[in-house]
Amino acid sequence: MDKFQITGGRPLEGRVAISGAKNAALPAMTAALLTNQRVILRNIPRVRDISTLRSLLEDLGVDSSVTHEAHGNRIEIETRQLLNPVAPYELVKQMRASVLVLGPLVARFGQARVSLPGGCAIGVRPINLHIKGLEKLGATITFDHGYVNAQANGLRGTDFRFDTISVTGTENLMMAAALAEGDTVLENAAREPEVQDLADLLNKMGAHIEGAGTGKIRIRGASRLHGTEHTVVPDRIEAATFLTAAAITGGELVVERCNPGHLAAIIAKLREVGVRVLPAGEPGADGNQALSVKAEGKLQAADMTTEEYPGFPTDMQAQYMALMTQAGGSSAITETIFENRFLHALELARMGADITVNGRRAVVRGKTPLSGAKIQASDLRASASLVLAGLAAEGETLIDRVYHIDRGYERIEEKLTQVGARINRISEFD
Repeated sequence: MDKFQITGGRPLEGRVAISGAKNAALPAMTAALLTNQRVILRNIPRVRDISTLRSLLEDLGVDSSVTHEAHGNRIEIETRQLLNPVAPYELVKQMRASVLVLGPLVARFGQARVSLPGGCAIGVRPINLHIKGLEKLGATITFDHGYVNAQANGLRGTDFRFDTISVTGTENLMMAAALAEGDTVLENAAREPEVQDLADLLNKMGAHIEGAGTGKIRIRGASRLHGTEHTVVPDRIEAATFLTAAAITGGELVVERCNPGHLAAIIAKLREVGVRVLPAGEPGADGNQALSVKAEGKLQAADMTTEEYPGFPTDMQAQYMALMTQAGGSSAITETIFENRFLHALELARMGADITVNGRRAVVRGKTPLSGAKIQASDLRASASLVLAGLAAEGETLIDRVYHIDRGYERIEEKLTQVGARINRISEFD
């Protein structure tokens, strides 16, 4: 099992390029199930979750190929026929986003058998809203032996309101409705940039979707979809992680190939605590540009509450907590999305952080000096927070179970090394 060895205390300086968004690439790959023609996707990050989903798609009968490009991978996907409608537990348990095959399989092939994902380190995250929505679209759903079975003889448009906002639920139903007969309206829908990106791809494939990026999405079903080419949006969480890395180390970075419009809540919070974040150059036609980030003077504590987009993302809560250990004063961090997302607080405390957790609220008292220690990652974003803490700590930090971070960050140790970090990957085979 690989580990990261970090010697902290060095400010990060230089330029770092952001990869494509994992959470945009995954639904884009499953959307390719909706057509028998080739779908070409670009700017796909080289991360473990992409490999896991590609294995699942190939099990279903999908033909795919990968080409390395200057920025990310190019993946070509073609689904002429369905060989096997089953998404097995062995793959779904590795990555909950595997459930995104459910809607496309039912919509195009009329059948799907997908393992229920079960719990995970940060909370239960049920898929009941996916199920309710597909039933409203006309699918028949049954359960057995830990699997959800869906069948349909053609889906029909409907109106569906999400009880709570669900990103993958919105994506699953949007894909299913793209091939349903008639119109579908999704209310209280997720507004994340990754949802908007999926809608852009589906529209390129011949779908008719309006309102993506708002709480109300309208889909006019098409009889068939066709192939296309699409470049996924940059990863806003990776970009925000590097902005925070510059701040926690007292460094100065230029973060390239990001979309500041997707980072508004994070940029606002960083500026509130004393971090300078400014555009570096003009935005491109795609909205992407570079940002210059520098910690100016002493950081000041500020409270934060996670919210659905466009609020402060839960996927940056752990990294923000690490930053607050180095800010003067007390900050209250409230987690509203997941019920068990403070596991990293215990590991940060081992490094010297002063953190008190009470339910969904954590209080961080800073500034406290951090010292290197042997620590363990519990999930993807928690592992990123521990890397940030290690960069700011005195001495050596050894982080175990870094396979978590490999799920969503492309070669993070290489990118950090390029901007001055002292970080090494230690393989179990070394």
